[in-house]
Amino acid sequence: MKTLLLFGGALLLPALLRAQTTITGRITDRKGAGLPGANVFIKGSYDGVNTDANGAFSFQTDQKDTATVAVSFIGYEPFQQLLKLDQPTVLFNAKLQETATILNTVVITAGAFEASDEKRQTVLKPLDIVTTASGGADIPAVMQLLPGAQRVGDQTGLFVRGGAASETRTIIDGMVVQNPFTSGGPDVAQRSRFSPYLFKGTAFSTGGYSAQYGQALSSVLTLNTKDRAEDNDGVSIGFHAAGIDLSAFKKERVTVSLNYTNLNPLFNSLKQNISWRHAPEAGGGSIILTQPFGKHGLLKHYTDVSASYQAIEFRNFTGDFRPSPFTVRNRNAFTMTTYQTTWDEGRWGLQAGMNYNINRDQLGIDTVQARTQEQRMQGRLVLTRSLNDNVSLLTGAELHRYTYLNRYGPWGGSLTDWYSAVFVETEVFFSRKLAMRAGVRGERSSVIGRGNVSPRLSMAYKTGPYGQVSLAAGQFYQTPEQTYLLTNPDLRFERASHLIVNYQRIHNNRTFRVETFYKDYQNLVREHTNGFYDPNMYRFPNGQTDNSGFGYAQGFDLFWRDKQSMKNVDYWVSYSFLDTQRLFRNYPVEAMPTFAATHTLNLVFKKAFPAIGINTGATYSLASGRPYYNPGSDQFLGDKTRPYSSLSMKVSYVRMLSRKFLVLYASAENVLGTKNIYGYRYTPDGTQKFAVVPPFYRFFFVGALLSLTRKAIDPDLITN
Repeated sequence: MKTLLLFGGALLLPALLRAQTTITGRITDRKGAGLPGANVFIKGSYDGVNTDANGAFSFQTDQKDTATVAVSFIGYEPFQQLLKLDQPTVLFNAKLQETATILNTVVITAGAFEASDEKRQTVLKPLDIVTTASGGADIPAVMQLLPGAQRVGDQTGLFVRGGAASETRTIIDGMVVQNPFTSGGPDVAQRSRFSPYLFKGTAFSTGGYSAQYGQALSSVLTLNTKDRAEDNDGVSIGFHAAGIDLSAFKKERVTVSLNYTNLNPLFNSLKQNISWRHAPEAGGGSIILTQPFGKHGLLKHYTDVSASYQAIEFRNFTGDFRPSPFTVRNRNAFTMTTYQTTWDEGRWGLQAGMNYNINRDQLGIDTVQARTQEQRMQGRLVLTRSLNDNVSLLTGAELHRYTYLNRYGPWGGSLTDWYSAVFVETEVFFSRKLAMRAGVRGERSSVIGRGNVSPRLSMAYKTGPYGQVSLAAGQFYQTPEQTYLLTNPDLRFERASHLIVNYQRIHNNRTFRVETFYKDYQNLVREHTNGFYDPNMYRFPNGQTDNSGFGYAQGFDLFWRDKQSMKNVDYWVSYSFLDTQRLFRNYPVEAMPTFAATHTLNLVFKKAFPAIGINTGATYSLASGRPYYNPGSDQFLGDKTRPYSSLSMKVSYVRMLSRKFLVLYASAENVLGTKNIYGYRYTPDGTQKFAVVPPFYRFFFVGALLSLTRKAIDPDLITN
């Protein structure tokens, strides 16, 4: 019996051996380098193994006839192949492709600077907004330290590559902010209304931006609010030399903030260059609500309200040149609700939003009373579709109702504009090295009864593991400024054509970027005043207007940032060269605008001492002189101020207090006391003049922040 069993087993052994198939081979990347630790397995079974240090593998399977062999490895596209198991040993080799992520695939960067943690072109994080000396924890002020932007201390707004402040649009979660800056008097630049702590990301486009946005001849500043409140419950209190801030947050759902600022005590203790009748005083509050819906939906609501008052004395524009009072009382409210979701495993996406913004200014200009009011309501819908791993499509529409009222003594008027836009954009990855984004935007404005179509194109090519070149081009339209539409509603859209080329290399916490650009302005609004120029910024147009204006802006930018070479040190250098001229507004001839400087240099340095909880920073800014109007000069705007320079410093100290923390901070602006001059103002006959200068040659500011949260927060996150 035993002999029979042994004989039968011997007969069955070859069959059993033939049922076991050995699969062997090697898994590599596309360059042939072995991938250690890749998972190779038969789908639907437990048969499989991980590759060795050289990417080689070998395992056996009981599967018969055919089997699907699958390979997975982090950072690479999954791979699978059907094999015939018709031999005792089957050879299987596979080359994996890198996953199309932002870390190894070309991205489009021409004209765009990101301040988020999500994009390959990131050069600034949101935390940089509050840790940069000379920025004053103000988002636009820090953006002025990036290439392409200029700091114009006597005018409010973000000035980009020869563009006026009105040519830059501020966007929050896709919604237009009509009045992003506080209201103020002449010759003093005002701050942004929004705290950087509200946002998870900040993107600054110096041109060539997406077809999703319009009504901006020069640039857009896009801000994205946080998807949730702080991850704990608590309160934080901020005390500073100008007032107090109070914030309370409920875990991941609600954030409420209140603030009050009164600069009168501070200004009374500092030597200043402006005669304040009432230094800026303001108060306000905001609320942020976030509510998840289902697995992928998120509803967000944001409301901000504020009120302010200030009064100064300024040199009147009339012939007697006497000091005159200027007062401004402002009321502002901004509210928006957005919803976003995805479905079908992320292949589809939806973003929808509505907002309302109202701004009222009550002005007293010498003996004249003036009033302005702006209201904007907007609805927006964007649908995205991922067609495959390499092609995505975006389409959307928006509708605005904008009203404007302006009264200046006996003059003035009002208007209502229904503005609508549709847009479509596609992004295509032809390979890991070549990508393209093409879009088109159509707009219509009821106030001028016209429409436009603006094409946009961006391309990028990856030159190596860490570098790439990018190109952006397109047309951009903007409705003329409101004061011109009050007197001439037959004007056309103003237009700018952009061409941008850049090279960028990011590696090992170092960023290098060089970019060149050209902007062609057409159809700019021009006043025909028979050669007479009136510099009064509050005047109404008194001549015939049309769209015969034109201009150009060209130049290049350099940017270098290094967070690697020195321990706990982060620094960057930005330089911009600008050549620009315009014939617009009431300019009698083509000239370089008063808000433009040919050369701009910024050096930003930060040093942390983690062991003692101290962070320090310094910023040095240098710019060539800007043109100013001299009625006695032979050349219009041919005179220039002396170069601008400023050195600012900042230091903060973090102290942990049980499960809470305390932050003390101090900053000093223009510590060298350089007597910068922004320009000169002349009487109409040219016999008298005075210099337009900063409110202070030196400025010092101190404050403290106390967190009363229930659990400790990483102190590195609070360094302001």
